[in-house]
Amino acid sequence: MAQDLPWRDAIEKVLREAGTTLHYTEIADRIVALKLRTSVGATPAATVSAFLTTTIKAQGDKAPFIKVGRGEFIIRDLGSAVQQAKAVETEKAEESQYEIITSFGMFWRRSLVGWTTNPKLLGMQQLGAAPVDFGAQLGIYLLYDGREVVYVGRSTDRPIGRRLYEHTSDRLATRWDRFSWFGFLPVSEQGKLGSLSASYLSEKLIPALEAVLIEALEPRQNRRRGDDLSAVEFIQKEDPEIRKKQLRETLDAVLEKA
Repeated sequence: MAQDLPWRDAIEKVLREAGTTLHYTEIADRIVALKLRTSVGATPAATVSAFLTTTIKAQGDKAPFIKVGRGEFIIRDLGSAVQQAKAVETEKAEESQYEIITSFGMFWRRSLVGWTTNPKLLGMQQLGAAPVDFGAQLGIYLLYDGREVVYVGRSTDRPIGRRLYEHTSDRLATRWDRFSWFGFLPVSEQGKLGSLSASYLSEKLIPALEAVLIEALEPRQNRRRGDDLSAVEFIQKEDPEIRKKQLRETLDAVLEKA
């Protein structure tokens, strides 16, 4: 049964029971798995990250949490002197949750989308979170035949969902079965897409573009993943309309035989 704890209490409970450092995505996963809240919204990982960062900035040394690495936190009274010192260094290179690329999905299946002129591209930050429709997202996308990239496109004047739909009937129609996407529009806790930023700092843009290429292409000689990709990955959720259509078709087939 969900306990519906405030975010602060839920986060502290998870970290204290862990007794060690956890990444904010793992904290969110455990809150969902332990049912510490009745509602976690559409972006639980981003909510946990924002809450921890805001609390630490507002309360300083009096905050019950300390940041000890990129996205990693621990209960202050459990942190060692070494971790405390590392936290100070980390603050100097503070990461922002929403910089350039805000969200992304990797190797989503074409077959799990109900293709219309404005398809729903449904994704969840983690199981238990409310789904988000990324059909109206803007950004970059890749089409795959298996794991081979066959096309790279951009979405600016038309959203990603519409661009992908167009590829179901153009010259690429039979050449792709999966797709990845990287979005620029921020996602609210309620699962709504925000507005495109008017400008981006070059010192943020260059690392973000490198991170997208590393994450999307997975070059063998790169020893790390796209570490500067501060966005949260969303896992694909099947459009429920597909199941409804299959049931209708099955029912029609049975009635025809009757």
